[in-house]
Amino acid sequence: MSTITPETSTQNWNIDPAHSSVDFSIKHMGVFTVRGSLGAVTGTAESVDSSLTSVSLSIDVAGITTNNEQRDGHLKSADFLNVEANPAITFKSTAISKVSDSHYTVTGDLTISGNTKSISVEVEVVAPVKDPWGNTRSGATGAGVLSRKDYGLTYNSVMETGHMLISDEVKYTFDIQAVTA
Repeated sequence: MSTITPETSTQNWNIDPAHSSVDFSIKHMGVFTVRGSLGAVTGTAESVDSSLTSVSLSIDVAGITTNNEQRDGHLKSADFLNVEANPAITFKSTAISKVSDSHYTVTGDLTISGNTKSISVEVEVVAPVKDPWGNTRSGATGAGVLSRKDYGLTYNSVMETGHMLISDEVKYTFDIQAVTA
C-alpha cells in the first residue's frame, strides 16, 4: 500500500516599498492628534499553499514625517527614536494563526529604538492578482496600538492642566503590498 503525500507550494514575496506604508497617530497635549508616516517599508514574506507563513519587515525611521520639520527632527533625536543608533524599526514573525481565508493573527518581535517586544496584530490579506506587467501581487492591511514606554520612549512632561504633553498610546496602521520573488 502506498501513501500519496500532497505537494506543498511555497511562494516567496518581496515587500514593494513604493506601495507600502506605515502611519501613526498620537495625542499631543491631550487635545490634538498628531499624524505621521514612517519611511520606506522593505522585507519579505512567505506563503505555503496560499496561506501566510512568515513576515519580516524593516521600516526606515529616518523617513519619519509629521509635516512639521522641527517636530520630525525632534522625533529622530535621542529624545525619541535615536535614528543615528537605530535607523530601522523591525518586525519578524514568530507565529501566524489563520483565522479565515483572508484574516490572520500575526505574532512577532517588534524592535523600536533597540527595544524588542512581542506583539500580535490582526492582519487582512488580499488574494493574489496579476498586475498589468505580469507580476503576481498581494497585500496586507492592519492596525494596532502600542505603548511608547514599552520601547523605552519615555520623553514627556506634565502640563499645568494635568495632561501629559505626549500620550503614551500610539495608534498605527499599515498597508503592505508584496510581489512574488
